[in-house]
Amino acid sequence: MNSMRPIRNISELERAGLIDADQAISLEAVTERYAVALTPTVARLIDRTDPADPIARQFLPDMAELAVTPEERADPIGDHAHSPVEGIVHRYPDRVLLKAVHVCPVYCRFCFRREMVGPQGLGTLDGEALDAAFAYIRGHSEIWEVILTGGDPLVLSPRRLEEILRQLADIDHVKIVRFHTRVPVVDPLRIDAALIAALKASGKTIYVALHANHPRELTSEARAACARLVDAGIVLISQSVLLKGVNDDPDVLATLMKAFVETRVKPYYLHHPDLAPGTSHFRLTIAEGQAIVSALRGRISGLCQPTYILDIPGGHGKADIGKSSVREVSEGCYSISDYRGGEHVYPPDP
Repeated sequence: MNSMRPIRNISELERAGLIDADQAISLEAVTERYAVALTPTVARLIDRTDPADPIARQFLPDMAELAVTPEERADPIGDHAHSPVEGIVHRYPDRVLLKAVHVCPVYCRFCFRREMVGPQGLGTLDGEALDAAFAYIRGHSEIWEVILTGGDPLVLSPRRLEEILRQLADIDHVKIVRFHTRVPVVDPLRIDAALIAALKASGKTIYVALHANHPRELTSEARAACARLVDAGIVLISQSVLLKGVNDDPDVLATLMKAFVETRVKPYYLHHPDLAPGTSHFRLTIAEGQAIVSALRGRISGLCQPTYILDIPGGHGKADIGKSSVREVSEGCYSISDYRGGEHVYPPDP
């Protein structure tokens, strides 16, 4: 495998030793429908001796992706219903998504936008569409935060990023610019001085939401990339997806959240998997997810606790679905569950 080239198709996966010849034949049907890409960094993380490797499960195509269940949908969180102009999603009053690009350095097999991203996806916003998106943001003074997503916005060149951010710099009511990305984990050398300078070009407060799902993804190189961002004054928060066969274990999840905090990344959201086509093999039940999240309480510091959320299908926004530790048993009297599952009366008996 050429150590510098991304892997983008079945034959390259086979040459890299990530799948065998028999798998290559059957998996063609998967890659005809959904994009494939692995960076060399990700390919090196995969344990080829482990058929249940959690890194491979996230990035290597699987025949299970061809099984679509009735509840799954191409637009599982309802982006289209809240898209007033191309590239903008305005679901919440004070913030918008700006989807400037629909390609990624890697393609997650559980991606909720898998029908929209990739070489055959919605592409990159051209000049006219981008101008219309900025006009929309300028025309809505309630927009306090712009979230660049897609696709992965950090695949754009520093020059393109700087152009986008200089446009936002002139919009006074926009105070926060957030980037959702996997790049520091999957292509850490891309986080260089030029990219960091571009991120800071707007003079706005910049947040980067880093997506990682397993502690092995936070390599020394990834941690160094995060350090370059944090040392430049950019705030890092985390996003992870609770995935069957990847991190559906309290110990694995606790290790991941601790690794974020050690890397100066504040745990933010833990997503319940969305109803994207061909992803049922990744989904737990909400009750299973609640049990895992409840097991984190008391096991790890409050600094390490993410919020367990569900994006309600149809575009109705996010809901905190972490299991409540409080239930009212009589007027003014509550039962409180501790992290071991014990029940306690509050206020306590005199």
